[in-house]
Amino acid sequence: MSSKTKIVVFKARELIYTGIFILLGILLILLLIFMFMPSDKKEAAKETSGYIEGVYSSPLQLGENELELQVTVKDGKAQSASLKHLSKTVKTMYPLIEPSLSEINKQLPKVDSVDELKFGNQNQYTNTILKQAIKNALKKAQE
Repeated sequence: MSSKTKIVVFKARELIYTGIFILLGILLILLLIFMFMPSDKKEAAKETSGYIEGVYSSPLQLGENELELQVTVKDGKAQSASLKHLSKTVKTMYPLIEPSLSEINKQLPKVDSVDELKFGNQNQYTNTILKQAIKNALKKAQE
């Protein structure tokens, strides 16, 4: 019985390089798995958080008059809207502005989105202007 024994000699440098490449390969695979894995937590956090609390303003141009619409956000939802710099002349020139704003304020805490606000046909134009100004202010609350 003749046995042929083979002796294999490895250099330490080759073992170290092989170990490093295997480690880098494993890290690369783990990185790719975590990068492309769907993240339900981030999407759920965005849906539940809504808006950042505070008071946000948006300019509102009515003819030659510029007003400031302020939206108050509490608990991630818009709670109320108010107009600043509203003079008597603006109230006289635009008599539907205050009733429209009070109608919006009644609905605002109850709806999830500004797009869900419902308006009557009487002051549709005024409500549309106010609704757009509220949307502009709420864009600042998302950042």
